[in-house]
Amino acid sequence: MRTAICPGSFDPVTVGHIDIIKRASKLFDHVIVAVLVNLDKKPWFTIEERTDFLRKATADIDNVEIMSFSGLLADFAAQKKASAIVKGLRAVSDFEYEFQMALTNRKLDSNLETVFLTTSADNMYLSSSIVKQVGALGGDVSPFVPECIHDEILLRIKQRSNMK
Repeated sequence: MRTAICPGSFDPVTVGHIDIIKRASKLFDHVIVAVLVNLDKKPWFTIEERTDFLRKATADIDNVEIMSFSGLLADFAAQKKASAIVKGLRAVSDFEYEFQMALTNRKLDSNLETVFLTTSADNMYLSSSIVKQVGALGGDVSPFVPECIHDEILLRIKQRSNMK
C-alpha cells in the first residue's frame, strides 16, 4: 500500500488545501493529512479545531486519515510507513521553501520522496492568512473555505478579532 502524507498547519483549512488532498487521494492508496505544530507560526485555531475541520471537510474521501503531530516530518513519515510527502505549490516563492524542505527530508530519510502538486488556477492566491485577514475585516470568506465548516471558521475568526 502506498501511503503519502499531506502536512500543513491548516490554520484554517481552505478549498485550496482540500483540492490538493483530493488529488493526492487519487494518486496514493492512503493519505494522512498531518496537522503539524509549526514553531514559526502562531496559530489562530487550536490543533483540535484544525483536525476537526479537516475531518469534516474530507469526510467524503475514503482513503484519507486526519492526524496531528509534532516533531520531524521525516520521523512521522517513517512511523506511518509513508513513502511520500505531498505538497501544494502556488508560486515560485512556495517552491524555494518547499524544495529546501524536500531536500532536508530526503537527507533525513533517503526513501522519502516529495511530490509537488501545482495548485489550480482558481486557488493560486489563496492562503490561510488571506482567509483570516478577509474574515477579520468583515469580508466574505465563503469562497475560500469548505462550506461544511464555513460557519465554524467565521465564528472563530470573529472571536479572535474581538480579542485584539
